[in-house]
Amino acid sequence: MKKRIYFDHAATTAINREVLEAMLPYYSQEFGNPSSIHSYGQQAKKAVDQARDKTAKVLNAGFDEIFFTGSGTEADNWAIHGVAMANKKKGNHIITSAIEHHAVLYTCQRLEKAGFRVTYLPVDRYGLVDPKQVESEIGPDTILVSIMLANNEIGTIQPIKEIGKITKEKGVYLHTDAVQGVGSIAIDVCDMNIDLLSLSAHKFYGPKGIGALYIRKGTKMTPLLYGGAQERNRRAGTENTPGIVGLATAIELARSNMEENNQRLIKMRDRLIDGVMTKIDNVVLNGHPELRLPGNANLSFEFIEGESMLLSLDLKGIAASSGSACTSGSLDPSHVLLAIGLSHEIAHGSLRLSLGIDNTEEEIDYFLDTLPEIVARLREMSPLFLQKKGGYSYV
Repeated sequence: MKKRIYFDHAATTAINREVLEAMLPYYSQEFGNPSSIHSYGQQAKKAVDQARDKTAKVLNAGFDEIFFTGSGTEADNWAIHGVAMANKKKGNHIITSAIEHHAVLYTCQRLEKAGFRVTYLPVDRYGLVDPKQVESEIGPDTILVSIMLANNEIGTIQPIKEIGKITKEKGVYLHTDAVQGVGSIAIDVCDMNIDLLSLSAHKFYGPKGIGALYIRKGTKMTPLLYGGAQERNRRAGTENTPGIVGLATAIELARSNMEENNQRLIKMRDRLIDGVMTKIDNVVLNGHPELRLPGNANLSFEFIEGESMLLSLDLKGIAASSGSACTSGSLDPSHVLLAIGLSHEIAHGSLRLSLGIDNTEEEIDYFLDTLPEIVARLREMSPLFLQKKGGYSYV
């Protein structure tokens, strides 16, 4: 049987067995609609309320500040579009960064077509946003700053607390896409001065198809979905009770095991990075060397295509990624890698390896034994590799 190794946890994670067991009763015995007044409905409503309370406590938020959505993408769309529409009389300026997930970037681009002005902040070579630049761009017409907590491709963790201090002083809403950060980073929305926060359960060993948006009490925003009174009249649609229960169970487990899991992941991640950099020449580590997600390693290899590496690794039983799973069908190089200063050529040769709690040291060993052979073979077939002898480098 072929070895199977999964190094793509940033794309999605396997559901935790304890999470699945918590969900199962709400597919069968307790299947009621939480909006129904009979006992079936009230049992489901009780489960939803308990899940809301658990989720709120992990974020240090209020019970009535958590709203369940169908995904992290929906939460991002709602946060940005909702604040923009509700506050357009106050101003039409939004600030974000050049390396946001497309759920944020495309929503901002849509708003630009509707007459809003959007500033896309640059980042440094590590993918960090400068809080001072955020401050300098805030004007009297600025209504929202949206900066992700941690980047889904290169793993860089942003100085959200520092940015939150600025937005609070300026009276501007702060939204953070925390889809990649929840479960790996301790989050306190009060201490970090976050007004809106998006998350998605399938990134921390919960089910797919369920996310949440934290909305600080008093935040002025419009709904994204209409048609029902669910989620206190702010998000229409029958509640996904099993998914909501799964999200809350998963986020509690992730928070309680975070320190232990992070220490183990950091150790394996650093060993993987050091091994690759030692065994293979002309490799670039993308993202911040220290301020990065525990399981993230993003590497660019000169003279070869990332897609060829992915296919070759898959044949060896190793699942990895070249960037965001949401853009895997695109032939364009990663906007994140271009934003940190990589050329098109080397950005095309990127490999994202995202480790999870089930990965082992033996799997790291197998990967480090397998990858150098793949890179050597692909480089021998690459016309670009011939230029190496002339001393030319794309870095």
